[in-house]
Amino acid sequence: MFGKNAKVDIALNRDVEQLIKTGGKERILPIVQAGEPVLRQQTAAYTGQLSKHTLTKLIDAMHTTMLEAPGVGLAATQIGLGLALAVVEDHVRDDEDDPREIAEFPFHVIINPKYTPVGEKTASFYEGCLSFDGYQAVRKRWLDITAEWDDEEGNHHAEQLHGWPARIFQHETDHLSGELYIDRAEIRSLTTYENLEDYWCNDPVPTEAAEELGFDL
Repeated sequence: MFGKNAKVDIALNRDVEQLIKTGGKERILPIVQAGEPVLRQQTAAYTGQLSKHTLTKLIDAMHTTMLEAPGVGLAATQIGLGLALAVVEDHVRDDEDDPREIAEFPFHVIINPKYTPVGEKTASFYEGCLSFDGYQAVRKRWLDITAEWDDEEGNHHAEQLHGWPARIFQHETDHLSGELYIDRAEIRSLTTYENLEDYWCNDPVPTEAAEELGFDL
């Protein structure tokens, strides 16, 4: 947690302001791709290093960038910033029977997030990443978690997440410890967006893909 007594890091504040400027008037920031060292580094805990004004602008730029991509989450490392901060947001699709259990996940700023599994159930679905653009792969994740994070005001939150929101939270939190989803994905499932659309989009539970491509669920 952080509060009024947090110490602003002037040099970091200046760097973040400069980063925000790269997004132009639209505040759409460049998203770094796999191979950039920042994606493999443990982030620094956020303790109030940024002024409230700069933090607000950063959050706005990250949210805009995420929606423009489009994506459902964006970690600070994905814009080249080594702070433990991410934004997430997702909404229900038209198909209510989607086995991925997509649910409303309103916009959140998650600062210093962490999660612990609840129970032992897992789910395996195709997953993608804005920093590994053009591809998706099947990744097994915990179905239920206890998610903890601080918001932009320094308030602490703890919430049980299930299904797709739990997957999003795990994905973005892993980014902040230098992990990409592909590190623990079923490599034989790796596919381009085009092939995913052509072959596997009608099979949200990737049983057919597992059989055809030769991997275990």
